Formats: sequence, structure tokens, C-alpha cells
Amino acid sequence: METQDCGLLVIGAGHAGSELAVAARHSGWADRIVLLGDECALPYQRPPLSKAYLCGESDANALLLRPAAAYESAGITVKLGARLAAIDRAAHEVTLADGARLRYDKLALCTGGRPRLLACEGIDAADPPPNLFYLRTLADAEGMRAAIRPGARLVVIGGGYVGLEVAASASKLGAAVTVLEAQPRVLARVAGPDLSAFYEQVHRSHGVDIVTGAAVSRIECEAGRIVAVRCVGGARLPAEVVVAGVGMVPNVEAALAAGLAEEGGISVDDLSRSADPDIVAAGDCTRQLHALYDCTIRLESVPNALEQARAAASWLGGKPKPNRSVPWFWSDQYDLKLQMAGLSQGYDRCVLRGDPASRSFCAFYLRGERLLAIDAVNRPADFMLTRRALAQPRLVQAAQLGDEAVLLKDLLTPSAAASFTGKP
Repeated sequence: METQDCGLLVIGAGHAGSELAVAARHSGWADRIVLLGDECALPYQRPPLSKAYLCGESDANALLLRPAAAYESAGITVKLGARLAAIDRAAHEVTLADGARLRYDKLALCTGGRPRLLACEGIDAADPPPNLFYLRTLADAEGMRAAIRPGARLVVIGGGYVGLEVAASASKLGAAVTVLEAQPRVLARVAGPDLSAFYEQVHRSHGVDIVTGAAVSRIECEAGRIVAVRCVGGARLPAEVVVAGVGMVPNVEAALAAGLAEEGGISVDDLSRSADPDIVAAGDCTRQLHALYDCTIRLESVPNALEQARAAASWLGGKPKPNRSVPWFWSDQYDLKLQMAGLSQGYDRCVLRGDPASRSFCAFYLRGERLLAIDAVNRPADFMLTRRALAQPRLVQAAQLGDEAVLLKDLLTPSAAASFTGKP
């Protein structure tokens, strides 16, 4: 099979891959650009899959990141249904699952991740029951949308953001929803107890049964379909549909075999460059040092994917602009918009600004007097102000931060901030 020359070869047609390909062209990359995707659909938005799309409020066309004409006008060749099998760094070649070989001058790995499979007695992960769903792709969401109907008994395994978003959408569709979370509270890995308690109460007010400290021990099947979920301790929940949201695994097998990655992801710098001078990477498959927090972390975040893609494109185009953005995220559940900025790991104090009962408040995370992060519920202005402020290490007084009589801008503007030179 003849090897094709690709110039810049972008593997992965999600948010990162689409943005990187187009931004590289706009940044000055003049040679050929080829964008490969393993799905058969043009690059599309994933966040609405658990929300508007699952509820039937949008269609597949509304999810597209860009129309086909945008790639054509940028001179980008899009190849769909193409899966990466191996990378030969010495030959500057990749091999696809169908045996095709592609030669690159520069390679961009935007391979994303896949749902972590439910490991549990009673099911074979390689041959899952048809009423067990994970949510990552458009096809996943289509299957779930067809299965979730009014009155259907739905069990969601995992009380993270995806699990709670699915629960909110399914409740809106009229399903009888139970969320099982093995930790003592929902969102335990990403938010403080105050936010967890708030979202547990909100879901219960919408008829969702939230069960924490509930580890799944066994799945019961009849005629190849799930009929119940059993928990450690013996509780049995009848189920017609099960959704597992138990984490994500980065797609780094080919990069790992090529010596470019660790199990936790592909390490990149602030220009998204890997250890190979001809290979960049962006999105959920990467690990990056965040200097503001002095830690290396893999972020599953659309904004992070876009910022890393733009940094890579700037370097490829000869106009390097390092990515030093503040990590941020969002989650929509019911009529609540949760916006998060910064990394709260290692905080020792959480300060609330506003009353959670009003469904409009902020949770600020501090270490000593150092402001680390914010969770803002229905407070976009406070979120934006804090997100900008977090770009520099910042000291605040907790009492003032929680006092709504004190304007937040007076606490977080550069002139109001105390100097800070130490590590978090």
C-alpha cells in the first residue's frame, strides 16, 4: 500500500483536533493539512450530548463545530472512519487500523479518551448488555436517547458531572432515576462538601434518588439484558437502563508504544510540544505542567483542549504563543449553570459568597490566604472576574470574600491584591 504524504497530520477530530487544524492554517502553516477522525461524523460538540441533545432539544447538525465548507475553505483534508494503530517516529509515518500508511512532517495527537468500562461481576466488558450505556460519542447519546423514556427505571453509576448531567436530562424526560455514588458524596473528586450537598438537594427536589456510599457489587442480567444493580451491603435496584459514568481513559496506546507517553497521558509543554520535536499533542490525552499551581495534571476540559490546540497551532505557524490559561470548566443541570475556574486540590478552606438556598452563590477555595479556585452557580459575572484574577497568585481575606457587602472587584482587582511570591 502506497504511503501518502500529509504535511501536518492531525489525528483526532474532536474539539482539539478541529481547532488545531484550522488554527494552524490561520497561523501560517502553508503546507498540506490532513485531519483524521475515527468516527464517521464531522467534528462535533460533546458537552451537549448529556444535555440538549439527550433531551431531544437539538439535532446532530446543531452539534457540528464547523460545517464541511469551513475545512474546505481552509484547505484541510478531512478523513473520517480512520483509526490510528501505530506511530513510527524515525520514519515520520503512522499506520492506520486498515493498514494505510501516512507520512507526516509534523504530527498532532488529539486522540482524546474513552469511557472507563464498568468492571463488575455479572457483565463482560467486552460484550456489554445492550441496555448498559457509556457517554462519549454521538452514537452513545443516540442509543441512550432511544432507551430513556417516561417511567423507565434508570440507574446512573457514578455521581460526577457526566452522571449528574445525564440524571438531570433523564429526569426531565420523565424517567425514574437513581444515582449511585461510591464516595460519601457526589462530586467528591472535584468539589467541596458545600457544593456536593447543594447538588444532592437539587437532584432530590427533582425526584432523583441520590445514594452515596453505594459501591456496585454485581449486575443482574436476564436474557442478556440488565434487570437489576446490586450494591455492596445487599441493596438491589431494578433497572431497565444503566448508564456508567466511572471515569475516562486517555487514548495513548500508540503514543505509549512510540515512547511518547505514560499511562496518564502525553506530556506536553506550554506550546503543546511533546518530547519529539516534530510531534505536538492537545486535549484529553495530554498531561501538562500548570506553573500557577506547580503541578502536572491531565485536564478533561473543552476549554483546555482549545487552548492547547491554539498554542500548538501558533508554534506550527511560527508565531509561538504559550498556553498559560487558567483551567476552567462548566456543567449545566436543570436551570443551574455551574462554572468553575482554577484547581482546588489541596485547599484547606471553602468560603461561600451568597446563600445556596437562593440557587445563586459562589464557593471559593483557599489554602491559607491563597485563592485557588471558584465554583460559581448562576453567577457568571463573579466567575469571569475570578477567572481573570486567578491568572496571577492572589491573597485574599476570607471574611471579606464571604461578605457580599464588600464588592468582589475590590478584592480581586490587581491593585487590591496582596503580593505573593511563594508556591501554593
